Amino acid sequence: MQISQILSPELTFAAVEGGSKKRVLELIGKLIAQHTQLDADAIYESLIAREKLGSTGFGNGIAIPHCRLEQCTEPVGALLQLESRIDFDSLDGEPVDLIFVLLVPHEATEQHLLILKTLAERLDREEVRAELRQASDAQTLYRVMVDDSGA
Repeated sequence: MQISQILSPELTFAAVEGGSKKRVLELIGKLIAQHTQLDADAIYESLIAREKLGSTGFGNGIAIPHCRLEQCTEPVGALLQLESRIDFDSLDGEPVDLIFVLLVPHEATEQHLLILKTLAERLDREEVRAELRQASDAQTLYRVMVDDSGA
């Protein structure tokens, strides 16, 4: 699966004010709800419930909050570049400034894991993280994230 199949320019946000993990997850719910038929509260509550199982802060300043959502009919992704790093209870203890949110249909178990693997592999590349952090606007951020040409 290509990242461009789940991430749209409308759900890519640069220089987002963070504050706290809880606040960012709440904001994510609102931003996704503005551009989809999904409910902001349902998104937030599902992401919080998933975080209680274990942090989705995966290291190197990256978090990939994800959950299954009843009302979701196809995978939805959102990318946020935060203005400043926030504590996300990451595995490496480092604060987070790049967040890729993944929402999948409740029954999409295998697809969910495949997408997470694709995202983790992409975001595990130091040069990709550097380009995402240097992106000055959402359009550039989107282009860097979906570019499969070797970046």
